[in-house]
Amino acid sequence: MTVRPRPLQEHLVHTLAYADVKTAAERIDGHIRPVTVTAADPGDEPYELYLALELMQHTGSFKARGAQNFLLAHREEGTLPTAGVTIASGGNAGLACAWAARRQGVRATVFLPVTAPQVKIDKLRGYDADVRLVGTEYAEALAACEAFAADTGALASHAYDHPLIAAGAGTLLDEIQQRIPDLDTVVVAVGGGGLFAGVATAARHHGIRTVAVEPENCRALDAAVRAGGPVDVTVDSVAADALGARRATSLAVSAARQEGVHSVLVADTDIVRARRALWDDRRLAVEHAAATALAALTTPAEARTGYRPAPGEKICVVLCGANTDPTDLTRPRATTRPSH
Repeated sequence: MTVRPRPLQEHLVHTLAYADVKTAAERIDGHIRPVTVTAADPGDEPYELYLALELMQHTGSFKARGAQNFLLAHREEGTLPTAGVTIASGGNAGLACAWAARRQGVRATVFLPVTAPQVKIDKLRGYDADVRLVGTEYAEALAACEAFAADTGALASHAYDHPLIAAGAGTLLDEIQQRIPDLDTVVVAVGGGGLFAGVATAARHHGIRTVAVEPENCRALDAAVRAGGPVDVTVDSVAADALGARRATSLAVSAARQEGVHSVLVADTDIVRARRALWDDRRLAVEHAAATALAALTTPAEARTGYRPAPGEKICVVLCGANTDPTDLTRPRATTRPSH
């Protein structure tokens, strides 16, 4: 039986239900690429590792799922305005929104901070988006986007803070669980928390543990959990272009308080090392945000960061995006440095 979505105006809810994820999965079926899951080569680790290659998704990241769910839901309700859709993004959400908007035949206006990688700006223009560069942080681009929506009547989407966006992202976990029915743990990187909120909601339904991973200096979720609610944090990480949210969403904070969720931090040096290892060992060119999730399992044993799996634990790491300039990966290892 098809589960009816909650009204679209209920965008300020602080919880996400598994029914929302199931509805999203039905809605976007046939509009996105099912995730490829691969087993990592057996090593010396006492756990079993799988990689979810969501970097192969349309537009190069998981964001295509939420963007499709958001726009298709508004199409169903007849609430797509002639002014089109607008979004503020570090890059990936904008790409997904522009791609989905073009498929729906509506215009997309995307606001990015001036620090956004050129590779993402070029791809956005390739999707016929109107690209506007504002400020040096996501929060500044968001303020400009909100003003634009108020002035023009464009439909305001969001990079992560909307139940339709989070529910779309959560469809990824159902696909992973279908491929690994006895999965113990899923590991995801966290920025504002849309992917985490959706995945954790679906994971809880299946009895799967969720590990939320943030850079030490981009820790919006960790700070919110400690403070008892969303708070502003500084943004200073090699992965800030994708994980640089100043504040986690209430959806993410609510998900983080549920049983079976662990929040951990990793250092930039470990993120860079994990990204390089994915290239050297598997020829996967991923963003630093994607490598952040894997870094939780590869931090040095003496570090107090990261996640330590139990012997025999079956783990899937989500490699969430590939919108990166890969030229630094072809340089000698000694020249690769974190940069801010």
